[in-house]
Amino acid sequence: MEIPIRRFRAGWVLGCVLAPLIAAPAFAGSCESLASLALPNTTITMAQVVPAGAFLPPGAGQGTASVGNAYKDLPEFCRVAATLRPSSDSDIKVEFWLPASGWNRKLEAVGNGGWAGVISYSALANSVKAGYASVSTDTGHVGGSGSFASDHPEKLADFGWRSEHEMTVKAKSVIQAFYGSAPRLSYWNGCSTGGRQGLKEAQRFPDDFDGIIAGAPANRTALALWIAFAVLKDPASYIPSAKYRLIHRAVLEACDARDGVKDGLLEDPTRCDFDPKALLCKGADDSSCLTAAQVAAAQRIYAAATNPRTGQVLFPSLVPGSELGWGVLGGGPDPYGNLLDHYKYVVFKNPNWDWKTFNFDWDIARSEQPENTLMNATDPNLRPFFAHNGKLLIYHGWSDPNVAALNTIRYYKSVADTLGGASKISNNVRLFLVPGMGHCAGGEGPNVFDKVGPLDEWVEQGKAPERILASHSTGGKVDRTRPLCPYPQVAKYKGAGSIDDAANFACQAP
Repeated sequence: MEIPIRRFRAGWVLGCVLAPLIAAPAFAGSCESLASLALPNTTITMAQVVPAGAFLPPGAGQGTASVGNAYKDLPEFCRVAATLRPSSDSDIKVEFWLPASGWNRKLEAVGNGGWAGVISYSALANSVKAGYASVSTDTGHVGGSGSFASDHPEKLADFGWRSEHEMTVKAKSVIQAFYGSAPRLSYWNGCSTGGRQGLKEAQRFPDDFDGIIAGAPANRTALALWIAFAVLKDPASYIPSAKYRLIHRAVLEACDARDGVKDGLLEDPTRCDFDPKALLCKGADDSSCLTAAQVAAAQRIYAAATNPRTGQVLFPSLVPGSELGWGVLGGGPDPYGNLLDHYKYVVFKNPNWDWKTFNFDWDIARSEQPENTLMNATDPNLRPFFAHNGKLLIYHGWSDPNVAALNTIRYYKSVADTLGGASKISNNVRLFLVPGMGHCAGGEGPNVFDKVGPLDEWVEQGKAPERILASHSTGGKVDRTRPLCPYPQVAKYKGAGSIDDAANFACQAP
């Protein structure tokens, strides 16, 4: 077993005793020497050693306790910053973080959220703590708005796919220059936009990574507009947040026990046929019921989006169990900003575009033109990625109110259909759906689980994850564990023992 080099710093005497037994790493150069590293279309802007526990993200003051606590356990590392310009309009910022000791000879690239526009510092820190060399990018612009895309097709390409690939190629060169060897294995780890980025890498650059974690991949649909039309366009249809829990309780009352155990979770929300009409006010509107207009709005939230002229299903919507998060897309007064920006700056190229004019017939056709969907990662042909035994671990919270979990299932099924069926792809891709989990994290269900460990074991040992242990905590104390099962399996109660103990559940066919 390799002993991390940092352990020798405990004492000079111990170091002298063990030195003949264990060779020190053969670094190819100092951290500072990386400042002169010449790479195509790359300008190194910083290369410096950061002492253990000393990192503060840009803009954070020394007295910021919460920031300091977030990075206090970070070991010493070499921090390299660079600007990449693969096109004449590119300005992609990246950072490479390289552990000064204990490197596990692997690279973990980390993804972004929303429109990105910032380096993912906390994710970099988690990677380095675990012994990985890590890399992150701002995807080529600053700030969380989509306004950068107006009249800048190259910047949109950088955001959509190019920045992640460019940073990965450069990261492997920087690692080679610093450690004297390339990473033995390379992983991607991201959720939301980061999940979409991971799928895009597998589809477009299949040789970049050996393993990819893609959580809640945020492929763009008009879901935010669909829900805005349901609850925001007509004030009478608006559902106030005070009624979200009312609807949620009614859903659980109707469907919770259908999976064999009444635990406040829906193991498979697609089996719930709850109709909001059950909450229709019998008299005046109050907090215990829904008006007729609110019933219709709730029904539309659950329903797949359809073309009003042809009836064609366009994309899936949210599922029963997601009600506590409806304020994300339906809280108003306008649609969810991330998706609204997409239509303002990418599809219609008009910052003053009025969302109420959207038509789910011809405007859908316009939004699906290649130039407007280049960031989406929906190509089902993963054969090139699987050809070198690449592993893809996808996860999604069933109660996600931002990105429809059904959209991820639809993508998974498209891969299976393209490559010969679920049994043909199970050694390379697995989808884990998380009951009660929100967008990437949080929620009423067990939502904390290790993703990197199962992926690493899958890549290194060929052992595909048959179940992943997830936990839920209240007040910092774990109060429920549950297995997450590879789709389409679900966790079924064995009939005895605590329903809060994962040991009493088995992954079985639905």
